[in-house]
Amino acid sequence: MLDDRAKLLLKALVERYIADGQPVGSRTLSRASGMDLSPATIRNVMSDLEELGLIASPHTSAGRIPTARGYRLFVDTMLTVQRGQIGTPSLAHDQPQKVISNAANLLSSLSQFVGVVIAPRRTSVFRHIEFLRLSERRLLVIIVSPEGDVQNRVIFTEVDYTQSQLVEAANYLNTHFVGLAIEQVRERLKNEVDNLRVEIASLMNAAVAANTEAMTEAQDEVIISGEKNLLSVSDFSNDMSHLRRAFDLFEQKAQLMRLLDVTGQAEGVRIFIGGESKVVPFEDLSIVSAPYEVDGQVVGTLGVVGPTRMPYDRMIQIVDITSKLVSNALSHHK
Repeated sequence: MLDDRAKLLLKALVERYIADGQPVGSRTLSRASGMDLSPATIRNVMSDLEELGLIASPHTSAGRIPTARGYRLFVDTMLTVQRGQIGTPSLAHDQPQKVISNAANLLSSLSQFVGVVIAPRRTSVFRHIEFLRLSERRLLVIIVSPEGDVQNRVIFTEVDYTQSQLVEAANYLNTHFVGLAIEQVRERLKNEVDNLRVEIASLMNAAVAANTEAMTEAQDEVIISGEKNLLSVSDFSNDMSHLRRAFDLFEQKAQLMRLLDVTGQAEGVRIFIGGESKVVPFEDLSIVSAPYEVDGQVVGTLGVVGPTRMPYDRMIQIVDITSKLVSNALSHHK
């Protein structure tokens, strides 16, 4: 266990390193902590903190920097979030996909790091469906989800249909199948297909296939904004290998999605510090994230990805506010 003096010095060291990005020496730490301690006493405490794995000494400097373990102790026990550090941003009510995209941009612009949002998991249910004849045996299927998202799919049919036949098939689907999961629609079609006219049955099967394909493609979409912000972060710009690893993570959206999925399993804002666990495999990256809701049900996760040397108090506010804005915008969307 650390005594109060060691905690205060560790807190001062982390805060100074976050602010300056330079290893912190005993003289600087003495001024930053505001404690009346001799340089020898501070060096002894720093030596103890280093033995505990909370700080480390880079080869090129006599100063110390926080380790992942040191950041974790700071975040869990010493971090104080001063509310009102950022202005009150806004997020307009709009189509769900537009809300998600705007949220990623908002996270990026406020944090000056990378904003990431996992789009809501979609249920393969439709609110409305239409068929539009484009040319012979070529149709446009328009599918509207309960959330208001519109999916357009071009399909090719074995026979040519008149527009009146297309309207009849769409009316039948909208009357009897709205609100059902596609699996339920498919099962009911198996039982009812013998009683339907051939053209209607064929069109409905095509619509089911188109809707399934559209929803599968849209599952777990990851929206990323602000990757270029990392170019101005000295932690990355001074080490191209660090920058390359960060950009590789953003390109491999599946891995990024798994990271955010883990963070979305708990309520409220969570912080994952690189290097402390397998959750964030890159020691130079941290994630501050929170789940967001639609009508009280968690449907996705959003967050900020940046260097471990980030102002965590500000990031917590940004992520917390944005998750509430997204929840509000999506829950009130009609």
